[in-house]
Amino acid sequence: MTFLSPKRLRRGLLIGLALLAALPFARPAAAEETLTPAQKEAFETLIHDYLLDHPDVLIEALQSAEEKLKQQAEERAQQAIATRQKDLLADPEAPVLGNPNGDVTLVEFFDYRCPYCKQVSPSLQALLKEDPKLRVVYKEFPVLGRESVFAARAALAARKQGKYEPFHNALMALKGQLGDDIVLKTAGAVGIEVEKLKADMGAPEIEAQIRRNHELAQALDIRGTPAFIVGTTLIPGAVDVATLRQKIAEARKPG
Repeated sequence: MTFLSPKRLRRGLLIGLALLAALPFARPAAAEETLTPAQKEAFETLIHDYLLDHPDVLIEALQSAEEKLKQQAEERAQQAIATRQKDLLADPEAPVLGNPNGDVTLVEFFDYRCPYCKQVSPSLQALLKEDPKLRVVYKEFPVLGRESVFAARAALAARKQGKYEPFHNALMALKGQLGDDIVLKTAGAVGIEVEKLKADMGAPEIEAQIRRNHELAQALDIRGTPAFIVGTTLIPGAVDVATLRQKIAEARKPG
């Protein structure tokens, strides 16, 4: 979903007002004639002066248009989530933490270099500890450059050594730059055999997994990280643990 900027909305509104203003001056027999430069200037001056005298009209129109666009985006996201349930919840290559048979699944799209993802990570770990019925699916979504892709590949490769969760949490806890050497050093610190990890990172299924995550994010109109999905609700951006608890509780309600 591409949102119209306030500038484009304002321009569209002015054009619409100009067309409405032109109607009283147009003769029925010449309704399709183009306006003369003088008429166009007069109409633009009329609209300009009116909006200066009544700025609340423009503000109200922009707010209404923005709300409508937001509502349409939410409806489209819900439809896309319903259509892509299998990709979201049942991809066998996606890391799953918590209760594999949980009654509610929370899906996160994230990037290891994203500071907002790091900010939310402790909340997710707390939720997993306190909620024995919660299932969390992690979607590696590296969007912040080559270093992000390297870290995502390393994390997915760590699954082959049964070390995804400690490695994931360790990467999320890191501060500062996330270079390749730091990623590999962190892997060794959590008990991963680094040489095997480097070999496994080149597996075609890992590349395919990251590619699928990007395609899925595009289908759901996810433009950045983090982004969460609980039930049929898309939650873009960093959120507090109370909001996540609320969304999980809502997803558990019957019907």
